[in-house]
Amino acid sequence: MDYKNLSNGAIELLKLLISTQSFSGEEGTVADLMNHYLTSRGIKTQRYLNNVWAVNEDFDPKKPTVLLNSHLDTVRPNTGYTRNPFEPTVEGDKLFGLGSNDAGGCLVSLAATFTHFYHQKGMKYNIAFAATAEEENSGKNGLECVLPLLPPIDFAIVGEPTQMHLAVAEKGLMVLDCVAHGKSGHAARNEGVNAIFKAIEDISWLNTYRFPVVSDYLGEVKMSVTMINAGTQHNVVPDRCSFVVDVRLTDAYTLEEVFEFIKQNIKSDVTCRSMRLRPSKIDISHPIVQAGLALGRTTYGSPTTSDQALVDSPSLKLGPGDSARSHTADEFVYLSEIHEGVELYIKMLEKVIL
Repeated sequence: MDYKNLSNGAIELLKLLISTQSFSGEEGTVADLMNHYLTSRGIKTQRYLNNVWAVNEDFDPKKPTVLLNSHLDTVRPNTGYTRNPFEPTVEGDKLFGLGSNDAGGCLVSLAATFTHFYHQKGMKYNIAFAATAEEENSGKNGLECVLPLLPPIDFAIVGEPTQMHLAVAEKGLMVLDCVAHGKSGHAARNEGVNAIFKAIEDISWLNTYRFPVVSDYLGEVKMSVTMINAGTQHNVVPDRCSFVVDVRLTDAYTLEEVFEFIKQNIKSDVTCRSMRLRPSKIDISHPIVQAGLALGRTTYGSPTTSDQALVDSPSLKLGPGDSARSHTADEFVYLSEIHEGVELYIKMLEKVIL
């Protein structure tokens, strides 16, 4: 098997992707590049908005299907960059550039893996590949709108940087908007009810409460107050204080359970922006996990949220790169990570689908 030729092609594609701006919602040109990469290899593609996908040539609707998915979009470069974020630069084993690690290395490695299996005959599974948009902003015009257009998915590999270890669980995300109410009054007179102090009581509970059930892989449910706003001028006691809570959920509770419990225990009005991003888990006994373990990979729970939250079937988060480099200045991926990624993706899938 010529893994090196496959991964070298993936690296050249990644350089093109890095050099093309692809912020969330602006992935049209990189979708064109991905489409060209696939069609130039004889692959029949489909597209909706800024999403590109394909299924294997010998697709059989009677067979189960595995989905290979990663995202085309990037965050915006932060102010700490000392390099041109859109200039792919190789120094030794490092390839620098925005999106190189999150999740360009994963995306191109999965694309190369899909091309390897595309013409394969007699597989036990179909393979679908989807390069999708709007992962970084949790948008609805990415994987969420593509999934209904794909064949039913039996399990999925979601490409995110995990150092090619097996993220068998992933925390979910729920964002809450809270409003504490008081009564306005003049600050110089002992009048009014200060909504800030009402909010402080609730924030204190959110900061100190611990949900009793702890997940084996994901640990505790985590609640963080990340934004707060109150007052209109210095001499008026505010009658309203709003704050935002970032809730990271585990497989120990449903989003609905946590939401209702929070509502019952704080006095502020609480609304939930969305319950789309649910925690994920795949059983250790699943064949794709066992395939990874047989190749020396280890399992862990991921604290970050990805498009895996949108996949209803069992899914594994797996990819070259390191999550610690995501969204950092002068982002990079090791070329050796991409070589390893392509080889391990193929070897793991061979153990399951052939």
